[in-house]
Amino acid sequence: MRKITVAKGDGIGPEIMDATLEIILAAGAKIEIEEIEVGEKVYLAGNTSGIAKESWEVVRRNKVFLKAPITTPQGGGYKSLNVTTRKFLGLYSNVRPCMSLHPFVKTKHPFMDIVIVRENEEDLYAGIEHQQTDEVIQCLKLISRPGCEKIVRYAFEYAKQYGRKKVTCFTKDNIMKQTDGLFHRVFDEIAKEYPEIENEHWIVDIGAAKMADTPEAFDVIVMPNLYGDILSDVAAQIAGSVGLAGSANIGEACAMFEAIHGSAPRRAGQNLANPSGLLQGAVMMLNHIGETAAAEKIQNAWLKTIEDGIHTYDIFKEGTSKQKVGTKEFAQAVIANLGNKPSILKSVSYTNNAALNLPKYKRKPAAKKELVGVDLFVHWTGTSPDELAKIIQQLDSADAKLSMITNRGIKVYPDGFNETFCTDHWRCRFKLTEGNLINKQNIIELLANAVTHNIDIIKTENLYAFDGKPAFSLGQGQ
Repeated sequence: MRKITVAKGDGIGPEIMDATLEIILAAGAKIEIEEIEVGEKVYLAGNTSGIAKESWEVVRRNKVFLKAPITTPQGGGYKSLNVTTRKFLGLYSNVRPCMSLHPFVKTKHPFMDIVIVRENEEDLYAGIEHQQTDEVIQCLKLISRPGCEKIVRYAFEYAKQYGRKKVTCFTKDNIMKQTDGLFHRVFDEIAKEYPEIENEHWIVDIGAAKMADTPEAFDVIVMPNLYGDILSDVAAQIAGSVGLAGSANIGEACAMFEAIHGSAPRRAGQNLANPSGLLQGAVMMLNHIGETAAAEKIQNAWLKTIEDGIHTYDIFKEGTSKQKVGTKEFAQAVIANLGNKPSILKSVSYTNNAALNLPKYKRKPAAKKELVGVDLFVHWTGTSPDELAKIIQQLDSADAKLSMITNRGIKVYPDGFNETFCTDHWRCRFKLTEGNLINKQNIIELLANAVTHNIDIIKTENLYAFDGKPAFSLGQGQ
């Protein structure tokens, strides 16, 4: 008997969780339920994380967490419980299958069957933001080699275990050559270890357009966090409905399973909500804990119920659907179909679908790291880059001199264009002079001189070379 943690959440959460648990238990899953309170009540009681310390202990002890949607109150500094849980528990992989149920659920893509594997912990979702000037706020995009290796390897191992033929990588490394470039490089490295699985890379904008237009061209798609968040919802919607999609969040020690939709408070308490999204998350949970027989039985019963035209209001369509039912009635229909298989939709077999067992990340040998310059970010309300250059050149030394100024990433000095619009946020790059070395003491001296000359330095960023290769972006137009 496997103990799992359950949170019924807010809005429609309690209704769809009750329906889901009823189906799971009727299918004979050998689980024991330990319930915790998370979400709106906890937030409004003064806990800005939405979960109490005691509840964290339950989740960490049981290691498997089935969570209904929650409501995060607006304002007040409340943090997203989903994001917090994924990061605190190291749930690095977000897995979202998106399959059309044509002709029983309306879709323009009857042959769609893709899985989005989304990195879950880093990228812009590190949530590190700062206002630096009156006009400019920054958000730091953090991409790590361990993060890339773990998620890319997970995508290939998932494809291998589930009989998928191709893994596609989406990035924007034509622009973000360092961060997205690392993700793409790691993808190419790991793809070589799986020669039996086709691999390809798309720039995310055209890849997203292709996925929305011709999703049957894809199988498994692996992406950094932000792209995966957006495109997994797009994929679920074009497959038929966001309300039908479940999600697995997998870590090395713990895992969380959920629907991808929100708490829909306007539909709460009316026996209207479709429990399918949470049920799909629960099926993934059962596979994860080795309850594959129950998972297979539930999935086939759910497909048969959809095929029978027994639909909740959100997917009900005259002429296709046969019976409009509520949350409870839908659950009863699935239970009645346990042991049955669909005749038109493709039935599933989960015989070999144990939890993936991935190797732990091994740190690579350290590269030779050399400090070769520094970017000083300056708050200055003037508009002429040449005028600013004269001010900043007061900081030049024998070791480091001003080489470039950018504004919002665009080179404006030397040889900038008058047409370039400039904010009050300037990046002033100092590079070491020929034959000299720069060290951190030089940077301290630059900052001290800036104070002397009343130059408002708001941030510094050291420029490094690793194994002789510059590891920083050029200015746009440089």
